[in-house]
Amino acid sequence: MKIEGCCHCGLVTYEAEVDPESATICHCTDCQTLSGTAFRTSVVAQPRNFRLLSGELKTYVKVGDSGRRREQTFCPTCGAPIYSASPDDRTSGYNLRIGTIRQRDQLAPRAQIWRRSAQPWIAGLDKIPGAETEPGP
Repeated sequence: MKIEGCCHCGLVTYEAEVDPESATICHCTDCQTLSGTAFRTSVVAQPRNFRLLSGELKTYVKVGDSGRRREQTFCPTCGAPIYSASPDDRTSGYNLRIGTIRQRDQLAPRAQIWRRSAQPWIAGLDKIPGAETEPGP
């Protein structure tokens, strides 16, 4: 599937070819902290299928809960996360952050990982009252 993505401010833009079957939810504590929420969603693009169109990425390398080094890339202006990858294996692919992909509505996660770190309240989200937009004053 061909996708296009960008950061929040539009400085970083990219395109890629991804397999929608590789879309996942990660509940690890690193993803919770780095995303600022309860989990992170991503889809894999092989290096040959990813092209940065504009901007330059800022990089932060972290040793994950798995013990592996993970390169986290993000926009240097707005901070939007773009992808994670292995700095030690440039053939393993990029985990593109689904929130930055224009076609994100077509990338429903197919699997969940690090469930042991999942927040217990996630299962009850459908029971929490909601509004279609931000409630007025």
